[in-house]
Amino acid sequence: MDSASWQNLISEISNYVWGVPTIVLLVGTGLYLTFRLRGLQFTKLWHSLWLALIKRKEDTDQPGDITHFQALMTALSATVGTGNIAGVATAIAAGGPGALFWMWITGLVGMATKYSEALLAVHFREKDKFGNMSGGPMYYISKGLGWKWLGTLFAIFAAVATFGIGNTVQSNSVAQALQSTFNVPTWITAIVLMLATGAVIIGGIKSIGKVTGFLVPIMIVFYMGGALLILLINIDQLIPAIVLILEKAFTPTAAAGGFLGSTVMLTIRMGVARGVFSNESGLGSSPIAAAAAQTKHPVTQALVSMTQTFIDTIVVCSLTGLVIVISGHWTSDVNGAALTSIAFTSGLGSKIGEYIVSIGLVLFAYSTLLGWSYYGEKSLEYLSSEKIIKPYRYLFTIFVGIGAISKLDLVWGIADIFNGLMAFPNLIGLLALSPIIVAETKKYFSKDEL
Repeated sequence: MDSASWQNLISEISNYVWGVPTIVLLVGTGLYLTFRLRGLQFTKLWHSLWLALIKRKEDTDQPGDITHFQALMTALSATVGTGNIAGVATAIAAGGPGALFWMWITGLVGMATKYSEALLAVHFREKDKFGNMSGGPMYYISKGLGWKWLGTLFAIFAAVATFGIGNTVQSNSVAQALQSTFNVPTWITAIVLMLATGAVIIGGIKSIGKVTGFLVPIMIVFYMGGALLILLINIDQLIPAIVLILEKAFTPTAAAGGFLGSTVMLTIRMGVARGVFSNESGLGSSPIAAAAAQTKHPVTQALVSMTQTFIDTIVVCSLTGLVIVISGHWTSDVNGAALTSIAFTSGLGSKIGEYIVSIGLVLFAYSTLLGWSYYGEKSLEYLSSEKIIKPYRYLFTIFVGIGAISKLDLVWGIADIFNGLMAFPNLIGLLALSPIIVAETKKYFSKDEL
């Protein structure tokens, strides 16, 4: 088979893996957990945000490797990425403004999923021989259900996805952004990115937690600041944009300019698919970071973790989407990160908008490298032993450089497939272990451990 044939085959498999059944299963699990938890993501939202962002008294005397905040920032580093810039644009370019509404719905129900993943991760975590915490879907599936084969399957999918969606794809995005905006040669980006990544991940989760705890808030505020400035400049168009989003969520969007039009089903599909891709609720990646948190009760970290989906989708994705809709450029034939860049540039009336998007993309992608490096490490440790940790960290760093200077058409597709495959064993674990999630939640709040 030639490269074109391989590309078509991988694309077909990816479309199947990320097809309607998968999306229904992801959102359906979120709805089921929302029902079982009595809408906890709504009733406890402000308390969870207080725990995550305002309360600074950490449970440093409790078991764990990093603080609540560092665990949240590590998970956010892996989810706030290209999906928040390019993914939102892709959804709106294909499904129209209404796709943003369905991203919101995905985020809201996904908060219950994220809460449940984190709770189980802490509940079933264990110490490795170095005294570090290990947890995540592979552990709560094998220990909670006794299905070691299914836990192993998840770890394999996660390990493969790490070198794609969590590594080469991200470094390639950084290299392309710096080359197109600032004319930086890709080989220079490769060297700098390898050094910057290796310097952090060699120190393990404590080093990653410290760096993401510092970097992630800065990068999110930087990007949000640019988007909020555009919305303030165009404040008179904000309400009409929101009305348009709500209207087109339930009615077809007619063709306009380079926009080919969309049915309601396409709008829903694009919004939900890109929403899940962005916040990763149900995929099982972020609970690996949650398991490392210093906490006295699984529910405490679960509450903190569910704010990750809120920040990623309800806040960051919303700002990107509103800027794109207000700009009117969603009707052009531009797509992906280029659409977001044009929207920011027109919103600010200068090249500053392009710089904000490019720098944001670089920071988002780099932080994703750090977060996913830990996910891959724990997945391979589960499959092998602690001996693999150091060689893995060096290998991960080398692949960062390879990704920056390579063409990744096939890698993108393969990475997408394995990223989606992670959801199946994880969702089985969540649904089967939902009685434990409900019981732990009731026990926590009955004692008013707030």
